Amino acid sequence: MTITNRNQALAGAAAAALASMTVPQAQAADQPTLPAALGAGRAILELRPRYERADQDGFARGADAFTLRTRLGWATGSWRGLQALAEMEDVRAIGGQRFNSGQNGRAAYPTIADPDVTELNRAQLSWSGRGIGAVIGRQAIDLDDQRFIGSVAWRQDDQTFDAARLDGAIGPLKATYVYLDRVNRLGRGQDWDTDGHAATLTWTASGALAVEGFLYAFGFRQAPASSSRTWGVRAAGALPAGPATLAYVAAFARQGGYRNNPARFELGYWKTDLAATLGVWRLEGGYEHLGGDGVRGFATPLATLHAFQGWADVFLTTPADGVDDASIALQFRPKSGPSRASEPTLTAVWHGFRAPRTGMTLGQEWDLMASARIARGLTGLIKYARYRGPRPARAPFASRSRLWLQLDYRL
Repeated sequence: MTITNRNQALAGAAAAALASMTVPQAQAADQPTLPAALGAGRAILELRPRYERADQDGFARGADAFTLRTRLGWATGSWRGLQALAEMEDVRAIGGQRFNSGQNGRAAYPTIADPDVTELNRAQLSWSGRGIGAVIGRQAIDLDDQRFIGSVAWRQDDQTFDAARLDGAIGPLKATYVYLDRVNRLGRGQDWDTDGHAATLTWTASGALAVEGFLYAFGFRQAPASSSRTWGVRAAGALPAGPATLAYVAAFARQGGYRNNPARFELGYWKTDLAATLGVWRLEGGYEHLGGDGVRGFATPLATLHAFQGWADVFLTTPADGVDDASIALQFRPKSGPSRASEPTLTAVWHGFRAPRTGMTLGQEWDLMASARIARGLTGLIKYARYRGPRPARAPFASRSRLWLQLDYRL
């Protein structure tokens, strides 16, 4: 699809969304005027300074990155269900670049994927009413647990999308459709033009059961080997069990080539999670399987990958023999913390990895995190990941560790 055709597709989706925006006269009379809606908006300001340390076997020295993310924007009030939002983002390394951002040429250091960039992060027009929502423009998209589409919010530079999105609900049914025109990936010059489609349909029987069917079809002009079509089902729910609450997730998917991908393949995915919450404690166990055929692994290139397979980011690309991830997480969330800290959260996670095609052990990882709200709009975080690779060492499974110290202020 050419750029002109993609723009026409986006324009058509926008026209379809805006065509449904008729407001009855009686209702319109109660609406604020357009100038009043603009004046009733809110400023967007976020400052996120972060220090990250990365050590990895095979590198003579570790990497140190002190970066600052700044976001500044404006979101209008609502006028006849319409709202507009614009947001700029700047990511800047402070005090030198003793790390490999993936774009600064510092290959002697381990990777910390936070390159310098200044860009238009979001610019969108949205409308909601009558059980329907529509968003057109550059936007953040997080579907379900972000396993297939996410904004990669952990990294300093967000992943956003030039897209048109429609959401609707009728009774227990909820549907979402997204047309993707462009993926604004991390850093400069890394974006992908795409003719992409994402569709989900969810039926909610009760709080104990919601079943979703999904289809993701992505064709990437700059990365044809990543073009794929994935379909699957997902079930989730929660129910009481005495004094505790049990929550579960189960998912299954199949993936094959799509559009300009020259390869033909079929790979499987499945996951199960079970969590028990009792007071301030939460214990969760999970197992996730991403298949591999010896040539390629099940891929989710638009996911928030940091949220899966450990925080050390060893498995951002699924190995050709696939990866199985068994995990156990314990979380403690007391009602109050020391001094002025509030909403404290302590988390410990263990992962064990293996290659399902060969049965080979791929190492294990410990992840630790402590976070709390320090003051109004200000949160602090300390986070640590330690991955121990298999012995004897094999590329790309080198042992490594990462440490983060972070503050996040939001107006």
